[in-house]
Amino acid sequence: MPVKPVPLGFVFRSRAKDEKAPADKTVTLSKQPRDPQAPKGRPTPKRSEAQSQRRSVAHTPTSRKEASKRQREDRRQALERQRQALATGDERYLPARDKGPVRKFARNWVDSRFNVAEFFLPLAVVILVLSVVRVPAIQSVALLLWLVVIVLIVLDAAFSGFRLKKRLAERFPDENTRGAVAYALMRSLQMRRLRLPKPQVKRGERP
Repeated sequence: MPVKPVPLGFVFRSRAKDEKAPADKTVTLSKQPRDPQAPKGRPTPKRSEAQSQRRSVAHTPTSRKEASKRQREDRRQALERQRQALATGDERYLPARDKGPVRKFARNWVDSRFNVAEFFLPLAVVILVLSVVRVPAIQSVALLLWLVVIVLIVLDAAFSGFRLKKRLAERFPDENTRGAVAYALMRSLQMRRLRLPKPQVKRGERP
């Protein structure tokens, strides 16, 4: 029986073309328009969800440099919010040591009264000037003033601490008030206009 010669093109033709053919056909079929009534296989996201996803993708840093820049910007904004909170008393952005109703009450209690300790700096300047004068009588007066100021500050701090501790126990019986008295006494050492957060009550006003 005679054997028909096989064309060389059939033997050596590329198999890659044969393998690509079904894929090309599949791609061609996939490009056909989808029926609008046909189900998509997944629920349609809400507009708010889609917008939040787009924002998250847009704000995602793509490099280490961009991530560092974003962190610096976030830190700067946090510090700016904290600075404004210290001036306005906004509880949301205050530092941790100033947050909470207990600390707020302690601040208001100190700011509502006169404290001997807040006049320490101006009195110290006056006493130092008097002590520089080379007159024995004036220097003796300066030394006496030093002793009087220190004694008054200690007595006022002890009395204020005792009263504040009692008020805190009455006002916040079920909350932790540890450290609030020391926090208030440290605030009383500062001049009123230099205190942070800024005073929110007037002198004589009941907190």
